[in-house]
Amino acid sequence: MSNPDAETETSHDMRAALKRGSRCKCPSCGEGAVFKGYLKVRSECAVCGLDFTPQRADDGPAYVVILIVGHLVGFSLPVAFEAFRDNPLLVACLLSVVAIALCLVLLPPVKAMFVAFQWAKGLRGFGRVQSPAAVTQETRCAEGY
Repeated sequence: MSNPDAETETSHDMRAALKRGSRCKCPSCGEGAVFKGYLKVRSECAVCGLDFTPQRADDGPAYVVILIVGHLVGFSLPVAFEAFRDNPLLVACLLSVVAIALCLVLLPPVKAMFVAFQWAKGLRGFGRVQSPAAVTQETRCAEGY
């Protein structure tokens, strides 16, 4: 039998968390930034104190971005070749620039959504504390963070 207290401890609104992640904001409060650089995840939220150290986004966001950009560029390739039939080098250069730009634009929000997904599901240690406000330095030391 499942423990209802354990379920409420790690159950968060997935839709709200992913929406906040798509804006590169904290999945818990929606105000603090997830990143301190382009893709470097902060150690904790500056607003609510949510500990981001358990996150492990790794290569997942890059795979998703490549999948999305590959489909967008791949499906636009025949249209572009038809429109610029006389100059295939222009098509290659144009689509290369578009693909690189799309990857650079999509990677941060997708990575933040991976962090938000892990938080909402209580994965990778996000479910160890009941609320972000309850995280203190003593709690982190006691739990081995």
